[in-house]
Amino acid sequence: MPKLKTNRAAAKRFRKTAKGFKAYSSGRRHNLGHKSRKTKRQLRSGGSSLVHESDVGRLTQLLPNS
Repeated sequence: MPKLKTNRAAAKRFRKTAKGFKAYSSGRRHNLGHKSRKTKRQLRSGGSSLVHESDVGRLTQLLPNS
């Protein structure tokens, strides 16, 4: 049986946690100087960054080794 391949695009966007899969929020990498304080505060990782349970099965197929 061949090895299972990890989908590299999904690996860059999601990571496995104890509660499920966590998605990285966009807009937090660079050009933060002109963004408002409120925007940066709302972009911080919180409970809302967890992937919905209806999409977890699809992510387990894309990331079999995590």
